[in-house]
Amino acid sequence: MKRTIKSLILATALTIVTSGIAMATPSTQIWIPSTDVQGFKSLHLGIDNYTRTSNNSSVGNVYDLGVTAGVLPFEKLQAEVGVDYITSGSNGYDSRPIYFNAKIGTPEGSLFELSPALAVGGYGFGTNGDKNSAFRTDQNIVYGLAAKTLPVIGRLSAGYYFGNDKVIGPKDDGVLLSWDRTMSEISDKLWLAADYQGGKNTVGAFSFGASWAFSKNVSVIFGYDIYNDQQLAGKNTFTTQVDINFP
Repeated sequence: MKRTIKSLILATALTIVTSGIAMATPSTQIWIPSTDVQGFKSLHLGIDNYTRTSNNSSVGNVYDLGVTAGVLPFEKLQAEVGVDYITSGSNGYDSRPIYFNAKIGTPEGSLFELSPALAVGGYGFGTNGDKNSAFRTDQNIVYGLAAKTLPVIGRLSAGYYFGNDKVIGPKDDGVLLSWDRTMSEISDKLWLAADYQGGKNTVGAFSFGASWAFSKNVSVIFGYDIYNDQQLAGKNTFTTQVDINFP
């Protein structure tokens, strides 16, 4: 399930090797990308807020408005592209607030019986790649993921990513892990998840949260993010992510 997005979606993170984080992403779990892909001609609007739990943070709150669209008319091979407008209260980064992302994937069982879902993609493609700038936003994170839904347990995902070490930090790669499950025993509207992005850099974090679907096309995630390196990424954040799908 999950909100098919963080359209970023919440794909990109504003750099912070002296500054902070922000993420522009594709369809995600709480923080990391997921193997979910927007269906053909579908459009996803994501409104994500990351509020610091401490005033003693080198990085301010992050706000992300993102749009993700499905672009392939195939059942077994899907793709999405997205764009985000992200601000964090930093005049340097906020002057170039546009970020891009893309993903291609196959759903579970599409390659052969019991095959996992697979996805490859990239996010954090910022528009400031000036090597002489102190406010570069070209994180250029590329990743691969596999996911499998197991009875009772839920969906387990695993993968790996790497990015631009000049922007996210010298430890520019790491694992991607997640668990998510629709809690049908309670309500089909309730979804829980936890995910982890390895690496002590601007994007490494452990996150967990819950989503409630208020209607077929509108849901809200309430989550918490614990960053691996708070000197780079800033203090932990409470996140709310509103997801709206069209149609």
